[in-house]
Amino acid sequence: MDDSAENFVGAGEVALIYTTFPSKGEAKKAGRALVESGMAACVNIFPKMVSIYIWQGQLEESKEAAMIVKTAKERSADVLAEVKRLHPYSLPARLLLAVEGGGDDFLEWIRNQSGATASS
Repeated sequence: MDDSAENFVGAGEVALIYTTFPSKGEAKKAGRALVESGMAACVNIFPKMVSIYIWQGQLEESKEAAMIVKTAKERSADVLAEVKRLHPYSLPARLLLAVEGGGDDFLEWIRNQSGATASS
């Protein structure tokens, strides 16, 4: 079997959303809310990340927790809005990442868990 992206039937129907939170606890709270509500199939939290950035003209360095949300692409706008609503930052990082490939069974699980409608 060829594992090129074209052979992954549901790849274009799944999305990843990347965000950061000021702490592991806040990321877990938001992540649980997304999964319990059915908006996300799964979240992965990476604590102890260091971010370096310019904010309001000043060089900043802070410890954050990164979070990746696995969801159906059709739910991504709702998830982006919910992350913003749940977030303590005034300008939270919220990036939608396209999925180009993956295991068909795993892609389907993400779609099913995050409430995607049936494929056409």
